Amino acid sequence: MSERVAIVTGVSRRVGIGAAVARRLADDGHRLLVSGLATYDHEQGSGADPDGVAEIMAGLSGGPHHYSPADLSDPTAPAALVKAALDRFGRVDTLVAVHTYSTSNTFGALDAEEIDRHLIINVRATMLLIEAFAAAHDAGAGRVVLFSSGQRLGPMTGELPYAVSKAAVENLTKQLGTLLMRQGITINAVNPGPTDTGWASPETMEALAHLFPGGRWGEPDDAARLVGWLCSPDARWITGQLIDSEGGFDRYA
Repeated sequence: MSERVAIVTGVSRRVGIGAAVARRLADDGHRLLVSGLATYDHEQGSGADPDGVAEIMAGLSGGPHHYSPADLSDPTAPAALVKAALDRFGRVDTLVAVHTYSTSNTFGALDAEEIDRHLIINVRATMLLIEAFAAAHDAGAGRVVLFSSGQRLGPMTGELPYAVSKAAVENLTKQLGTLLMRQGITINAVNPGPTDTGWASPETMEALAHLFPGGRWGEPDDAARLVGWLCSPDARWITGQLIDSEGGFDRYA
């Protein structure tokens, strides 16, 4: 595993799933090109982590590793990230797309620009990333892991464009499962369930605590451990799957 190279998007906050995935893959021996967009974090309720990228990169084991910021609303950004990995490391074996765009936008008050932005970042950028990755992947076992939010398991009417865009990611996983396997590349999507990454207020966490039979919300490393396995040789026969890693979360309790 020491020669494998991974691209991980959505890395900017130390408490985020992207950072946990980066740490896990680095521990497993990957060299990493990680990417994020700190300006997006400023717009979210959980806020930005100004020292996050530097601390994340400094804490990664092994290496060398490289950080390359990218605005995935730019249609040229996905291919540029893959090229950056090739230029720096000479190969790319793994793609984990943790990036997302999510804002509250409900039915009856839908905003056309917000719909477009969700589809551009969550769907178009992901499709272009996978295409560029597949074109660059030369030989050996390839891995693609995407992220969903379990929209098929229940409605998310308060974030309708987000829910629809993530449902598209799930469908994309199914569509590409057979196609990519012909190149030796597996593709799977992880639904991490509600995860404590700083976005939920203490009131929200307490109000929903009874929905978790294990007595706690998900933690970023819960998702990262699954990603690490999906990127390992042991997962070579798993592809086109949507995997719910929710710790028994009961959204209807």
